[in-house]
Amino acid sequence: MRVPTDATLLALRLTLAIVFLGHGWRHARHLSRTAAWAGSIGLRRPRYQAMTMAYGELAIGLGLGLGLATAAAAAGAVAMMAVAFWTVHRRAGFFVSARPDEGWEYVFVVAVVAVSVATLGAGEWSLDHVLGWSGPTSGRAGALIATSGLVLAAGHLAAYYRRVP
Repeated sequence: MRVPTDATLLALRLTLAIVFLGHGWRHARHLSRTAAWAGSIGLRRPRYQAMTMAYGELAIGLGLGLGLATAAAAAGAVAMMAVAFWTVHRRAGFFVSARPDEGWEYVFVVAVVAVSVATLGAGEWSLDHVLGWSGPTSGRAGALIATSGLVLAAGHLAAYYRRVP
């Protein structure tokens, strides 16, 4: 049994899950505010963006927390962080300060941890393991699936983003 490794993977997954569930819950509870914010950062169809953000973050959080379709959930996390980087954080430099629209260190760390979890696999304490999905979706395959979130983000930005002056 790989208790230290499985415990560490569970801790990483749960940490990411808490972050995504918290953001998703807040966005879902305040869809109108989230939609207004999405429009203000240059995303077209802001109501759709708010729903995509809220329910996407909830799904990512559940997937990571349960260790279910972990590599796909990690791809969603990478996509969310890449869109956040491009629309909000990239112009502010590396460091996050007092304002949430500054710096890209946070989105970078979340994306790297998500790719790392997908690469290592969800561990034995996961639904992926129970369902026998651990092997085929970890290692190089897990890393590839997770980093494909960058392609998802690029497509989303191409379709919905317009530069805000």
